Amino acid sequence: MKPNSLRRIVLLALVLSVSVAFIQVQALQALSSGQAQKPAAPKPAGQPAAPALQAAPSGQAPQPGQAGFDEYVLKAMKDWEVPGLALAVVKDDKIIFAKGYGVRTLGEPTPVDEKTLFAIGSSSKAFTAAAIAMLVDDGKLKWDDPATLHLPGFELYDPYVTRELTVRDLLCHRSGLERADLLWYGSAYDRAEILRRIRYLKPSWSFRSRYGYQNIMFLAAGQIVQNVSGKTWDDFVAERIFKPLGMTSSNTSTKAFRPGDNVATPHGKIEKKVRPIPWRNIDNIAPAGSINSNVVEMAQWVRLQLGEGSYAGQRLLSSGAVREMWKSHSVIPAEPPWTLFFPDSRFLNYGLGWFLRDHRGRKVVEHGGAIDGMRALVSMVPEENFGLVLLTNLGGHNLPEALAYRIIDSYLGAPARDTSADFLKASKGFQEQQEAAQKKIEDARKPNTLPSLALEKYAGTYKSDLYGEAKVTYEGGKLLLGFGPAFQGELTHWHYDTFQVRWRDPVLDKALVVFTLDGLAQVDELTIDVPGTDLVFKRAPEAPKPAQAIALSEAELKKFVGAYQLPNPPLEVSVEFVGGKLKLVVPGQPVYSLLPIAPARFQVENVPISVFVEFKLEAGAVKSVTLEQGTNPPLTFLRKP
Repeated sequence: MKPNSLRRIVLLALVLSVSVAFIQVQALQALSSGQAQKPAAPKPAGQPAAPALQAAPSGQAPQPGQAGFDEYVLKAMKDWEVPGLALAVVKDDKIIFAKGYGVRTLGEPTPVDEKTLFAIGSSSKAFTAAAIAMLVDDGKLKWDDPATLHLPGFELYDPYVTRELTVRDLLCHRSGLERADLLWYGSAYDRAEILRRIRYLKPSWSFRSRYGYQNIMFLAAGQIVQNVSGKTWDDFVAERIFKPLGMTSSNTSTKAFRPGDNVATPHGKIEKKVRPIPWRNIDNIAPAGSINSNVVEMAQWVRLQLGEGSYAGQRLLSSGAVREMWKSHSVIPAEPPWTLFFPDSRFLNYGLGWFLRDHRGRKVVEHGGAIDGMRALVSMVPEENFGLVLLTNLGGHNLPEALAYRIIDSYLGAPARDTSADFLKASKGFQEQQEAAQKKIEDARKPNTLPSLALEKYAGTYKSDLYGEAKVTYEGGKLLLGFGPAFQGELTHWHYDTFQVRWRDPVLDKALVVFTLDGLAQVDELTIDVPGTDLVFKRAPEAPKPAQAIALSEAELKKFVGAYQLPNPPLEVSVEFVGGKLKLVVPGQPVYSLLPIAPARFQVENVPISVFVEFKLEAGAVKSVTLEQGTNPPLTFLRKP
């Protein structure tokens, strides 16, 4: 979920002290309820010890609950520096394993258990797809309805796409739009305003021509749920999915957390060290990734999926709807980084809210999730009636995928592979590439250069139709940049008219900010240079500063009345005395009132920029009038006889 360009994905090893919360599940004990069993109370002294854990067959990785499995997980967590992790495994409609590892918060002893809440991030997208599917089952909409049929006023940059975009298109990442995640991430815009502004996002490629991950389209789908059902997306998911599945602790907003709740703390790598970070509220993009849950409750969601819409004898979704969500809709190119992390897959596609791939001849249906300080994965092998949920409290890593590979292989009887080490090696390779790219930028810096203008000249308001306002202020000899509530930082000179911003939020990466000057050597544009996309803001005209008015008599005002002509191009304006004030009349424009600020100089009232009118007199007679409009060249009109 979180924009990759602003995440810290540093993957250097740091030894962590990991404490473990254990809940061993015996498959036979769980058969009747479908729930993982609590660990038995400790046996009194003198009673026989519990039997040793079963060993995995020779050459195969141990399954969860077998000897050696916990040791592998703990070592992997240490290698990846993950403070806490929870895992649940579902087989044949039963939870056969559920356990927590590590701690909720680094430096504190409280352990993670099977009921600890984590953010599931974009794994929420399948819930939104399921909500739409329920409305399709109810006969209230169709997959191929135009999105605008259920979203009045919804508009994209291309009118053709606005007209042709369907509900189905919203759920499979083929809108032709780049992510534009900074429209919602760390912004003050609500769901309606985000959808209004998406009309200003230019397409990055042709509609339906390729896969392109897009969170805001899932927001649009969530708003359709609200418009069609009459309930907010949050309430619909709670009533139609959480409640029948018994997901009583799960929620769709961090605002639902209460002191003392069993909640994991997010962690991020800041200056190459794992640290606790605040939860990020993402209610404004909720249908794309705001659900918080635990592995036991998410296992019920897996049971519903593997049951093709049936759960505990109750049908919540038609099997046809589930198959529609599991059907390939968008092809994901078989190229890095996908091929590095899914080397055994011969296809990788996207359904409706689910990634689809193959592994050892079986179809895998899954979706990961990532938001500040959290990584999640839901993965299923329907042919084996098997699924798992992995939740962690560190951002920017691929341990869930690595463990899922190994666990799935263990149930398929495949040869053991150290998938954690393999994935970690690939991740470190990506990190090295990122560091090399950053070094290249730093090596290209031109030392001993100066800005073109005095620092205060860069201060001002800059606007983007898509992203809104960015403000640069000059305070105490420094430039400060503010862009939404999250992006606030100080600008330091990099070279020429380029500055570097260090955001106050330590989770956010530094970025380069480039100012562009126009032909009059005045700042015209600001670009925040974020890898993958540049945020461009045009400088807004300065709001007119009210000048100190002076009093002029009626006779003094009336001497300016008359017609004035611009020789080339031919244009005539007039100055008239109306209601005790001078009025400037320009053909095709509103009538402007003139406020006297000097005996022959006036300010135009109630306009968005500073506009002045100055009359030239010779021997007491008015000869001409000059209009001054901000940075535009002045226009001088000669008085007509």
